[in-house]
Amino acid sequence: MIVGNFIYLCQLIDIPQLKMKRIESALISVFYKDGLDELVRRLDALNVKIFSTGGTFDFISSLGIKAEKVEDLTGYPSILGGRVKTLHPKVFGGILARRELREDQLQMDKYEIPSIDLVIVDLYPFEKTAADAQAKEEDIIEKIDIGGISLIRAAAKNFNDVLIVPSVDYYGELLDILNTNEGKTDLETRRRFATYAFAVSSNYDTAIFNHFNKTEHIPAFRQSLNKAVTLRYGENPHQKGMFFYGNIDSCFEQLHGKEISYNNIGDIDAAFSLINDFEETTFAIIKHNNACGVACRENLCEAYIAALACDPVSAFGGVLVTNRPIDKATAEAMNSLFMEICIAPDYSEEALAILKTKKNRIILKQKHNGISSLQFRSALKGVLVQDKDTVVEKAEDLVSITKVVLSEKQKQDLVFANKLVKHTKSNAIVLAKDKQLCASGTGQTSRVDALRQAIDKAKSFNFDLQGAVMASDAFFPFPDCVEIAHNEGIDCVIQPGGSVKDNLTIDYCEQHNMAMAITGFRHFKH
Repeated sequence: MIVGNFIYLCQLIDIPQLKMKRIESALISVFYKDGLDELVRRLDALNVKIFSTGGTFDFISSLGIKAEKVEDLTGYPSILGGRVKTLHPKVFGGILARRELREDQLQMDKYEIPSIDLVIVDLYPFEKTAADAQAKEEDIIEKIDIGGISLIRAAAKNFNDVLIVPSVDYYGELLDILNTNEGKTDLETRRRFATYAFAVSSNYDTAIFNHFNKTEHIPAFRQSLNKAVTLRYGENPHQKGMFFYGNIDSCFEQLHGKEISYNNIGDIDAAFSLINDFEETTFAIIKHNNACGVACRENLCEAYIAALACDPVSAFGGVLVTNRPIDKATAEAMNSLFMEICIAPDYSEEALAILKTKKNRIILKQKHNGISSLQFRSALKGVLVQDKDTVVEKAEDLVSITKVVLSEKQKQDLVFANKLVKHTKSNAIVLAKDKQLCASGTGQTSRVDALRQAIDKAKSFNFDLQGAVMASDAFFPFPDCVEIAHNEGIDCVIQPGGSVKDNLTIDYCEQHNMAMAITGFRHFKH
């Protein structure tokens, strides 16, 4: 115990050489052999002892590389038609033994159990088999991996001593480690690979559960965890992106462009959420989850040109989304703009050819609105869950609470502006005119600041605010915002109401011949 405690103390005070561990032995048992040859050759060059099973052993031997059969280690052959190969104390003891504990080492010596420092394993293709309409039920059942999933969990659990590689997706990363560190790994690396492993096992078990559970009573979030997409990095390059959990392929088909990133997914979600609220021909440009340009027009190309005119500076590098198929004329107009992503329900052949001229441009064909009924956000080592804000105010629902009667045009602009403010970071103000975004004030700590930001931005792009409308995502605690708006020529306001001083704001509008509609629905987006 003294030795074990000493090693633990040294790890706590961060002695690097104790965190680094050399890979001296490896267990390799995989279904797919693609890319395995390069790894095995590198392990052999590093004098790593290799244990292997069945077809994997044959593959390694065909490369002229020495390996030891697992059945020679355990003293048992593969039995029950291959269902039992690695399930043995000499295998799992070698993986799970805690190197720093003297008691574990004594038992390893007593039962002649070799340490296993690296486990490379993948899983039977259950999802692929289950998705085959011609597959028999007994064939699907046989693709439920037992030994492989157990090896993954055991090695991941003992990441303090063992490196687990749970899929061919991580071969490249392992090879880099072997080449760079001459077969040594540090604790952070082993923990990262353990994270990969638990993601693989979680997704695998979820896929099996979904196959067996034929009811409609699975929680929506649980249903979405049937696939994980590995991301290059997170919000910034120094942050690990890790995974996106969910069935992303059901939302869109990627027709062209580079790999989708963490930030891309956030912008795509914002684009889907916004465009889903519009029925008429609409084009929107999203930047950092906020709309910087939106317009509704009868013609799609005109809608794009009007959306771009809202803020052509912010549009650079943005996400373009529409609810109509993109035609040649629209694609030609769009093509001169540098954009990260283009999203549409479809594309003409000519339009697609034009948009594909930029090799990194991500082109997505939307299959589904992509909107979950629930929203999730991490917080305080947990997850916040709420219903999605699906309320969309309609023109026929709007009634002015002042003496000014709302015109049909005002109602249309108010509905347009209110849809946008709903999808803008709070505190938010949106100014709009003729179903075109003039400007928005986003993410401000004061609603007055949000309004002033919107006014300044609208003026910078030469928008005439005479006759424009204003939408607020929450109530006005004082009449200051409507006063500022009135002084700029804005004559119509929509807000949820609910302030104890609503009457001050309403009275100001009444006295200055402004129209105001109160919806009763707040649209905070924090």
